[in-house]
Amino acid sequence: MRLTFPPPNRPLPAVDHLLVIAPNTTFGPRARGAAALRRRLGDEMATLALALGREAAPGLLGGTASSRTANGKRLTTAALADSTSRHAAPSRAEAIRKVVAAAGLPAGGSSAVLLVLDDAAHVLAAVNAVGRALPTFTQKSTAVKPGQLAIACVHRNGTPLEVDAAVRTLVARAREAAHLVDTPPTELDPAAFARAAHRVLRGVRGVTVREIAGPSLLRAKLGGIHAVGRCARSQPRLLVARAGPERGPHIALVGKGVTYDTGGLHLKARGSMETMKSDMGGAAAMLGAFAALAARPPCRLSLLLCLAENAIGPAAYKPDDVLTLHSGKTVEINNTDAEGRLLLADGCSYAARVLGADVVLDAATLTGAQGMATGDLHAAVVADDERVERALLDAGRATGDLCWPLPYAPEFFRAEFASPIADMRNSVKNRSNAQVSCAAEFVRWHLDGTAVRWGHVDLAFPAFRGDRGTGFGVALFADAVRRLARGD
Repeated sequence: MRLTFPPPNRPLPAVDHLLVIAPNTTFGPRARGAAALRRRLGDEMATLALALGREAAPGLLGGTASSRTANGKRLTTAALADSTSRHAAPSRAEAIRKVVAAAGLPAGGSSAVLLVLDDAAHVLAAVNAVGRALPTFTQKSTAVKPGQLAIACVHRNGTPLEVDAAVRTLVARAREAAHLVDTPPTELDPAAFARAAHRVLRGVRGVTVREIAGPSLLRAKLGGIHAVGRCARSQPRLLVARAGPERGPHIALVGKGVTYDTGGLHLKARGSMETMKSDMGGAAAMLGAFAALAARPPCRLSLLLCLAENAIGPAAYKPDDVLTLHSGKTVEINNTDAEGRLLLADGCSYAARVLGADVVLDAATLTGAQGMATGDLHAAVVADDERVERALLDAGRATGDLCWPLPYAPEFFRAEFASPIADMRNSVKNRSNAQVSCAAEFVRWHLDGTAVRWGHVDLAFPAFRGDRGTGFGVALFADAVRRLARGD
């Protein structure tokens, strides 16, 4: 469905289905949001929306009520809870996503969503939630021509709220990221992902892009990326993009891009391999964030996409192999299904040692343990710097891409990787000991000896929900970079 954004001072267009989403008090006895509804909908539709809103029990995440108007069109009203818990987004982004997904907007018709918001600062999170509810990828033979969805925002006091170009760009980039995650691995191998990145970045002025692929990875000392992807039909690669001024603070965005993860020679069991096309969700998020930021870069920016397919074959890397990664540290392989950290370790080290980044942020669908630790909606954050951690957490609440911090404690976790013959193994001895923090610590270990500040986001569950990509992380990292560039 194509998203459009009517000017804030004009009525919404006539559509087949109108969805009104507002806090419950908008519809209560005092109808505090009546002015907002009348301004955008007119008296007749606003009166009906208010009546429907009183029928919709809000619950914790919102309730809806629906009715057909006299001309056969549909009006649905969603009443959201008036307050949120401490660790939810104040914009109620997940509630908005939920009601939009359940509203049954016609795929090939014309629809509109009116969002009544408490705060102008909630526009990005609310609109992004609408986009997240309407994924773009399909290969169904019965697919219809995409319809149009007009999205408008208004403050509860009646003031129109503009969906500006920056918000529209971020929402578009998040939907692109979700589209990439949903693309089958037959169509999105490392080379195809790189081509997609070139297409996205070609339209952004001032961006330079280069790739290091195949045997050239070894010459660049990127032994982790090479080993993971060396036996796949499509060569592994590191895609590096640059934007922004030549001097000043430098932030690098590093994304894990395993376009398919079989588990390697430690082959995943049936039921665990399905959906592993989503194992490039971190790279998709970083590509989207970088593309959005690069149009008006707040600082020097680098993007590093670590792209590989963890395939099996005669040349596959094996348990007991010892790899030398970009940091110069040696890694004894004891789990070929712990491959993402090998890519990230190389990418983060390259960002620090070759590109000279001051701050390195990485994103990855890294561990199944993330879902157990922080759930479906909160990504896990591990950072060696309090300001970096704070920027990610604050960005999460502002954008609706929620995060939660986990311990950073090398003195507690590095012993899990002890090897008798190498600097470390790539998987832990004790899988019950803070797996998310341990996996992150493996990556951070390869930054020893540099002065970078580092933040890691494990977004395994938020990036892929209900068997669909979500675009999670695009808005999160774009906002966090801006905060760090300002010195927040």
